[in-house]
Amino acid sequence: MASPLVETAPLILDVGVVLTVAATMGFVARKFGLPAVLGYLLTGLLVSPFTPGFVADKNQLALLADIGVVLLLFEVGIEIDLRRIGKEHRSILWGVPAQVAIGVLIGTPVFLWLDIPILGALLLSLSIAMSSSVVIVNITRSPRRRTDALTEEAMLGWSVVQDVVGVTLAVIILTAFGESDKPLPVAIGGIFGFAALAYIFSRLLPKLMRMIRWEKDLFLIYSVSIGLVLAALGTVAFGIPMALAGFIAGLAINQSQDTDEIRKAILPFRDLFAVLFFVVIGSLIPPDELSNSWPFALLVLTMMIVLKTIPTALLAKLGKLKVRPLQFGVGISQIGEFSFVLGSIAFAENAITVSQYTGVLVAVVLSIVFSTILVRKVGNS
Repeated sequence: MASPLVETAPLILDVGVVLTVAATMGFVARKFGLPAVLGYLLTGLLVSPFTPGFVADKNQLALLADIGVVLLLFEVGIEIDLRRIGKEHRSILWGVPAQVAIGVLIGTPVFLWLDIPILGALLLSLSIAMSSSVVIVNITRSPRRRTDALTEEAMLGWSVVQDVVGVTLAVIILTAFGESDKPLPVAIGGIFGFAALAYIFSRLLPKLMRMIRWEKDLFLIYSVSIGLVLAALGTVAFGIPMALAGFIAGLAINQSQDTDEIRKAILPFRDLFAVLFFVVIGSLIPPDELSNSWPFALLVLTMMIVLKTIPTALLAKLGKLKVRPLQFGVGISQIGEFSFVLGSIAFAENAITVSQYTGVLVAVVLSIVFSTILVRKVGNS
């Protein structure tokens, strides 16, 4: 009988090799003035089953990537101050729904014209309207950033409200046009049910953290585990995507006086596992489909500019946000984790073809790279 350590050795090898390659590729990318995320995406391509050489276990990496995204959005939820955003950036509360509505209402007919079924058309148009909280956090934390504090806060607030609006719309779309057997009121009720659970935790957690705040090891364990437990409960019990559940959980406890300590405890784990999210995206791109997928990828990117970049900049100016409108619009202009999930759902339900799905993945990669680079270039606009 094999030792448990022997049986788990391949997973440990996979993680070790992938993180080493990702760190190296990220370092090389930064030396050329490119975002480290490009190195992570290329790492995914290198260790994917579509390229020769070392092949990592995609399912195991996806699990660790999910942990990273949950911890990332949990930390964002802890840190962000919605009351301050509502006071200083009030127009976000109407600007985001307007921007998402523009994307869905105009994008859906375009995809229907391409003979994509209604479910695929709706999910794709919604995915284009959404940004990447993971990338935006990285943009606002990068040592090479050219954004000011108000622009960074507005970008985070915009992406957070996008997540809330987008998940609500996704629930409605999947309930009405997908294979979900949940009635719409039950699906929407799940969001409010989880919010109530998170609120209860927000009342109990400060008392627990005050009891153990000087026990550094226990404080760390509780900080990480509570975020993961709440996010998983949101998915298992209430049917909410884990990333959004993690954000809501962080938002619920961000009134605790130990908030900053919790956030600092999570940061190293968040950064380590979040790298794997980009590796997983890169590992899903089949090179032999690239020639067929380029036209669709370019269409998606063009629609993103027309339906998100430009409207976001105009809405920011109209709403008198204290930001640089062009830089703000460019910073929001990528499609990321939530869009990736929506595209995967559409592909799983045969609402889009494999070349269209590959085109979405290519658009995710290119939009992340270009938005991360261009947001620095337009810093003085």
